[in-house]
Amino acid sequence: MTATVQITMLGGSGVGKTSLLTSMYEQFNATVGVTNLQLTPDLESSAILSDRLAELKSLLEDFEATAGQGILKTAQKRLFQFDIGQSGRRPSLSLQFVDYLGEWIDADATPEEKLQVLNLLRESRVVLVAIDAAALMEENRRWNEKINRTQQVTDLFKRAYQGVYEPRMVLLAPVKCEKYLSHEQAAAELQETIKKEYRSLLNFLASGVLKEKVAVVITPVQTVGSVIFSRIEVRNREPHFFFRKVRYDSVYSPKDSDQPLRYLLRFLLSMHYRRFGRWLLFDFLREWFGVGHYLREAIEEFARGCKESQGFEVVQGRELLSLDHQ
Repeated sequence: MTATVQITMLGGSGVGKTSLLTSMYEQFNATVGVTNLQLTPDLESSAILSDRLAELKSLLEDFEATAGQGILKTAQKRLFQFDIGQSGRRPSLSLQFVDYLGEWIDADATPEEKLQVLNLLRESRVVLVAIDAAALMEENRRWNEKINRTQQVTDLFKRAYQGVYEPRMVLLAPVKCEKYLSHEQAAAELQETIKKEYRSLLNFLASGVLKEKVAVVITPVQTVGSVIFSRIEVRNREPHFFFRKVRYDSVYSPKDSDQPLRYLLRFLLSMHYRRFGRWLLFDFLREWFGVGHYLREAIEEFARGCKESQGFEVVQGRELLSLDHQ
């Protein structure tokens, strides 16, 4: 029997949630090393990711990261399912990423749409918050609230995490952030800006019982790797973000897109090693990790590759990510 873990992709319209998933999958095989792990999407997910990957690889030298050119927006709610296990064997775990329509958290979203997102947060053990790094960092954060919906994201968590009594993990993942990881000082500025702009959310997650129940990690991703932010053009009071290749012959080469997956698996493995039997949501871990020590060791080797410098940080809940077997 295959256990399923649901992960909600949270973020405003067009921030790059689907592109993040594409780069995560594309880079997994390049970073998994000799662990003999295999990540396999279902047929529908494979087709969607293949189309997105082709799009990312064919970006023009100067392109706009909006619908119609460059990184396209999601047209509807999508479920991306990845099976993970040993190569050549029946998978024992399924990771189900929910990428909802970004407009569902916009001001004019219907009550039913907003409720769907709220329920996703309540049901998911892990939430991956995709953050448009250019909107966050450029022009003195003028466009951050409009694009990243920081306050709405915070309000959703405040409603969804009332009465949380089982461990959760929140990954803050700035995407398209090649410019902001070019050197150590830039990475530090990105890190501090996230803490400042998401201060209300971080304060909430650090309050009361949530401080011991929620792990929070900042994990920046260079979604394309070979491009850099260029400029913002405003048309009819709407910002249009442009990027350009770092070289005319640059090719698609995402960086650190494996990190969210490493942290996700580290969190699940930690729940197994330390106290998996105490919470109903994590009962499935008994069966998943019980399939054999080889899979546990392979997952642990992969999970130990989590970064904690150059923009990466465990903000809270380090004990929930411990791989101590005791």
